[in-house]
Amino acid sequence: MPPAVRFGVNYTPSEGWFHHWLDFDLDAVRADLDSIAALGLDHIRVFPLWPYFQPNRALIRPRAVEQLVALADAAAERGLDVNVDGLQGHLSSFDFLPAWTQTWHRRNIFTDPEVVEGEAAYLRTLAAALADRPNFIGMTIGNEVNQFAAGPHPDPDRITPEQAGAWLRRLLDACEEGAPGKLHLHASYDAAWYQDDQPFTPEHSARLGAVTAVHSWVFNGTAQRHGRTGVATEHHAAYLIELSKAWADDPHRPVWLQEVGAPAPLIPAEHAAAFTEATVANALDCPDVWGVTWWCSHDVSRDLADFPELEYSLGLLTSDRRTKPAGEAIARIVKEGRPHAPATRTTALVVDAGPGRSVCAPGGPVFEAFARLTADGVRPTTVLANRADDKEHLAARGIDEVLTPDQVTQ
Repeated sequence: MPPAVRFGVNYTPSEGWFHHWLDFDLDAVRADLDSIAALGLDHIRVFPLWPYFQPNRALIRPRAVEQLVALADAAAERGLDVNVDGLQGHLSSFDFLPAWTQTWHRRNIFTDPEVVEGEAAYLRTLAAALADRPNFIGMTIGNEVNQFAAGPHPDPDRITPEQAGAWLRRLLDACEEGAPGKLHLHASYDAAWYQDDQPFTPEHSARLGAVTAVHSWVFNGTAQRHGRTGVATEHHAAYLIELSKAWADDPHRPVWLQEVGAPAPLIPAEHAAAFTEATVANALDCPDVWGVTWWCSHDVSRDLADFPELEYSLGLLTSDRRTKPAGEAIARIVKEGRPHAPATRTTALVVDAGPGRSVCAPGGPVFEAFARLTADGVRPTTVLANRADDKEHLAARGIDEVLTPDQVTQ
């Protein structure tokens, strides 16, 4: 039997959002974790804010690290495992970079040797503090750190793909040094798969770290183009899972759907539960899924200002810890214990990214051909053009039919 799929949630504290680290209240955290555990979930993804934990390159605040460990221990008491994202980094439209990387001290966070060693020390410290906790899954380097490396970020630290790869390897090594044998990974937003000039590449996502992480957000042009109930919209997460496999060297590399949510108004509140059900069901029809981690646990409180409107309504629970329809949908899926033994996807769509990764983006030929095949009842996966005639590779993945986008859409 294949291993069971993990179901979890990205933990957004109901009181103070991620600023709760400034006024850490373990009782409030425990109440949040109780409401998460009541949904039947088995893990949370946790976000220390980097400037709060490492305000100076040579100062990783011991008290902040102790609070992180206390949160992890409280989660363990409720049967919840914990993944920790270290470099925050970017969350819900806000950037959190320490002062020692900005303005008068401006240095490239990916290439400056002192900055990188400071980052490595920070990640190593967090990992080591949790290494002996049985419920510690491992480290994610940071949340969508690739957004700092290219536009549309207003002030990017530009690097080459080679520099991005070197940075990822150094920091993954630091996580392993702190907590040997744990599941350490990195996470990019979908520009890694869709944006031609993004230096964090599909190869990085699909080949570095213990698993491949994908973050699925249909406000990227998918829902605008295909509508809230469109095949491409309800299968966007599944598409990213299968798209990642084109670049993976391991034919059965695990893929973690690490972020996925129902963003209003493209997904209206009254449709959030149906979207959640469909998205999860379609993701579970993909082989080799490690887990599904919804964004997010609790709504952002209306007491906090300046968030994009959609951020106030993404939770499975309200900011006063009441379960919303999407939360009920997730709880129902978990309770049903749907077995994860999907059939092999035997039809592969050829991905030729030579012209650029935008061929895979919403509106691109690969994206639209995948949606067409799915609408026709086919369960496609993807294969790189330079592997499309590799019989050994195809056999290892169980692929017996290879189609180009032109063959699908003509």
